[in-house]
Amino acid sequence: MYDYIKGEIKEISPTHIILDNNGIGYFINISINTYSKFSGKESGLILIHELIREDTHQLYGFFDKKERDLFLLLISVSGVGANTARVMLSSLSPDEIKSAILQNNVNLLKSIKGIGAKTAERIIIDLRDKVGKIEDGDQIIVSLDNTIKQEALSALVMLGFPKAKVDKFLNEILKDNTDLTVENLIKEALKRI
Repeated sequence: MYDYIKGEIKEISPTHIILDNNGIGYFINISINTYSKFSGKESGLILIHELIREDTHQLYGFFDKKERDLFLLLISVSGVGANTARVMLSSLSPDEIKSAILQNNVNLLKSIKGIGAKTAERIIIDLRDKVGKIEDGDQIIVSLDNTIKQEALSALVMLGFPKAKVDKFLNEILKDNTDLTVENLIKEALKRI
């Protein structure tokens, strides 16, 4: 398995890059995000994910680890293949995709070509907890508070409380107390409603 390839850029387009490494030209599929980072450069180091199936052997390249980690998470979702994940990373930045997943923004994910409502929902459900663990520099994007908040919000809405009002209360509570369990968060919200 390749981790990265460093070499001279022989050809680059919004969908692929050809890197020459010691006389071997590697055809690597890339996103527009990666293309914009390499555009205008003569050489570079590109992180790789090698996809081997019985009918294909392809390389996917990424400018940074954050984008590659998100790509690997996306292709782990049933119904999301490598090309769909690449289209997603071309349509939105990795941070925008993470934000959409963490905020349950189905409409933003649906706006990407090839992503329907069911696939968008599946991506959110499957990756909500995992996306928070992708490191962004030295800080972690999100803590478990988001999952706890979502579970509490769902429970309170099912009890008949208006979503917008409950969401506001939960945000206020979580500002002061970041280590609450779902049960304690619900109890605290019920006291304030």
